[in-house]
Amino acid sequence: MEIFLVGGAVRDELLGYPSVENDWVVVGARTQQLIDMGFSSVGKDFPVFLHPETKEEYALARKERKSGKGYTGFEFDIEPHVSLEDDLSRRDLTINAIARRDDGTLVDPFGGVKDIKAKLLRHVSPAFCEDPVRVLRLARFAARYHHLGFTVAPETIALSREMAASGELDYLVAERVWNEMEKALGERNPHIFVSVLRECHALKTILPELDALFGVPQPEAHHPEIDTGVHCLMVLEQASLLSDSISVRFASLVHDLGKALTPKSEWPKHHGHEQSGLAPLDALCSRLKAPNESRELALLAMRYHTHCHRAYELRAGTILKLLKSCDAFRRPARFYDLLLCCKADARGRLGFENRNYSQANFLAHALELTMGVDAKAFVEKGLKGKQIGEAIDKERLSRLKKLVTKKPQTEQ
Repeated sequence: MEIFLVGGAVRDELLGYPSVENDWVVVGARTQQLIDMGFSSVGKDFPVFLHPETKEEYALARKERKSGKGYTGFEFDIEPHVSLEDDLSRRDLTINAIARRDDGTLVDPFGGVKDIKAKLLRHVSPAFCEDPVRVLRLARFAARYHHLGFTVAPETIALSREMAASGELDYLVAERVWNEMEKALGERNPHIFVSVLRECHALKTILPELDALFGVPQPEAHHPEIDTGVHCLMVLEQASLLSDSISVRFASLVHDLGKALTPKSEWPKHHGHEQSGLAPLDALCSRLKAPNESRELALLAMRYHTHCHRAYELRAGTILKLLKSCDAFRRPARFYDLLLCCKADARGRLGFENRNYSQANFLAHALELTMGVDAKAFVEKGLKGKQIGEAIDKERLSRLKKLVTKKPQTEQ
């Protein structure tokens, strides 16, 4: 029996990048041997074992053979004759196919160390195309290491395009798509994830609602970048600078889906895109089984981002209606997240990246003023039921009217 540290821990150690977990591969052993040593078996598709003390994952070296479509269409061989090189050969990228012995020496049969030095994401073998999830992982690693200068090898882009053309990506399981997308949204440059998927011709299958935005023009005066798809990537890039929240980043990315439905005769204007985008957004979230937190914020950002942009033009009554529609009095933190999405939208334009967005402070102040209205005072006056709610709204409206009279000039 031999045990090797493999995958991400070895890769990130060579990169000097923080690694959160260790994965181990066991060569020359059988399942019962590990169980006898106190390991516990987990995993449905193939046995993975948890160390009795560290709880780190240990997997028997294995070979894979494609037997069907999609992520689950594989047969596995985990017999003791399977070598370390056999196991490494089934991995996705060369930088993930490096192992380390106990003495620190590396086993690198596919040139992973060389590719790390060249800052290149390259597939290990043609078997890459057997698992559609690997295209998502490729895009995610591109997002993770973009700031280090990593790019995707042209031959890996070409192979990914072949996968997209073959229909293999149609078999992706929703949970796996969201899992990879969620991880990518948490990286330093999540917009690269989308860019690489599009370069691989995979975006039209995985996120067709988003892919449809590329090539759709916007008014150049307000959007010098013109292309709506490019704008959404710029918004995501700005959102990643403003917040670590997955929900904020997701909502920022998809806020303009409605512009893909604007008739060409109306281009480059997009009247009513806030409403027309709700259906495709709901379809996207349902298909990917996105968490409610991300779905709800995305719907709010889509419906109300132009309201927030026009904050200084709104009357007191409209501001109150906006706050109530967003459930801001019960969920103020989510409203503040909405304002971050709007700030990202305003800055996600060519030449506007450092633009001041005081509308966010203005609406945050409006919420703070109106949240301070206490129902207790009206109860003490003898008001009951519906009367209390009406009195609260009246007081909130009064405060907002005073705020509106002091508002600064509208920012374009």
